[in-house]
Order: sequence, then structure tokens, then C-alpha cells
Amino acid sequence: MSDAHGTSDHRTSATPAGPQPEPLRFFGTTWVDHSRGYAARRLGVAVGSLAAAVAACLVLRFAYQGLQIAAVGGFVSLLVLVMFAVCSALAFGHTWSSFSTRPDPDRQSSLRGLLSIGFVGSLLAYFFRSLTEAPGEKLRRAEYQQAREEYDRRVTRRSGNPSRKRRRRDA
Repeated sequence: MSDAHGTSDHRTSATPAGPQPEPLRFFGTTWVDHSRGYAARRLGVAVGSLAAAVAACLVLRFAYQGLQIAAVGGFVSLLVLVMFAVCSALAFGHTWSSFSTRPDPDRQSSLRGLLSIGFVGSLLAYFFRSLTEAPGEKLRRAEYQQAREEYDRRVTRRSGNPSRKRRRRDA
């Protein structure tokens, strides 16, 4: 029912029965139908992850300058630089692949240290993926559509009252 101001007093929800979409970080379930500011959120995520990556690189540069001031030597400075570059490359690859396949929880926990050292790579992967879609949207969409199809098959198979079903007679 509507009141004089045109607002609705419906208490029923518009969510369909069956499996519900899994929310994504920063996007909720707007990735399903690209509603409620989806494009603006994607832009915000892209800008935010790129800004965080730039800020992280500045912090790492200050750390590298601290090593130079401490005069630890060229070998240690090179070792730290290579460590951050390799960890960032591995973190980028791992984060990028996690957008298309579910990561193994055991492997994820064993790589936690490497991913935290290579956080710049993870931020860059998030930036590049958010240019085309919400990070993880393709995987979640495929899983959601498969779950909806399986649900629809189960529901249509069970439709009707089985006690009213006519028995087939063999000829």
C-alpha cells in the first residue's frame, strides 16, 4: 500500500528463492546487475588501489634510503630490493589468479608472509582487475549462475503433487 507521500509499505523482499549471490569487498552484491553505483565503486577501487600502491612505493623508498643512510652495504641493499621485487611479482600473480579460481586455504595461509611483503603487487593486481570488472566478479558470477541453474533444475523436477501423478501402464 502507498501512503499520501508515495512511499511504499511493502514488507516482502524482492529476493528470489534459491541461492543468493556472494558479496564482494567494496561492491556487496551490486556486481550481479551493476546497480547502485557499481561504476563509481569500480572507479573508486581503481583509484584507491593505485593510490595505495604509490604510497606504499614511497614508504619502501624511504626504507631503502634508510638502509643507504645506515651504510649497510651494496649487497644488503640489493638483496632487499630483489626481495621486494620478487615478493611483489609473486603476490601479483597469486592475487591475479585468485580472481579466476578459488585459492586453496592451506596454500593461502602458508603464503601469508610472502603476500604481506609483496603487498604492492597485490594492490597493482587489484587496480588492473578493477579496470575491467569488480575483482573476483567473473568467478563469483560463474559460481552463482551454476548454483542458480542447479537450483532451477531441482525445483522444476519437483514441481507438482506426486500423489496426483498418473501411473504409466505397460503396453
